[in-house]
Amino acid sequence: MSQNLISLDLSADDVTAMDAALATLEKLFANFVELTPEQRHKLPKMGDRSEAFCRQTLMVLEQNKQMIPPTFDLAEAEGDLAAFDTLRPRMQRLRALLSKGEDTEMALGSDLMRASYDGYALAKLFGQGAALDTLKDAMSVRFSRRPGKDGSTAP
Repeated sequence: MSQNLISLDLSADDVTAMDAALATLEKLFANFVELTPEQRHKLPKMGDRSEAFCRQTLMVLEQNKQMIPPTFDLAEAEGDLAAFDTLRPRMQRLRALLSKGEDTEMALGSDLMRASYDGYALAKLFGQGAALDTLKDAMSVRFSRRPGKDGSTAP
């Protein structure tokens, strides 16, 4: 095999532990919101500069409660900020784990593709007999010329 980016052997205990951890996360995230793409698009987004604005505004409002109308829920806004501050570092950790998992999945897939390319080349070179002919025919579908987006055929 010409490429081996990763060798990963997940034991049954590892898989059970991962599944239990994921079940725990799913339970903890049950009350989290799930937005539609349209909702995501329409919502105002808080970036770094906006975050400073939000924090400053809440601080000014806290110091000047007399100017807040009864319909404005400062406690809710302050609770949102506290939850935001609590959630952020955990989301950063989750994103790092997700990225690592995606990279590992990509590396495993790439290793499989390279091994398959090598195996296909070997089958083409040395394969004889009905079973190998059937395998070569099935594998050749991966390399068949299909029309591209512009109508041309890919090599």
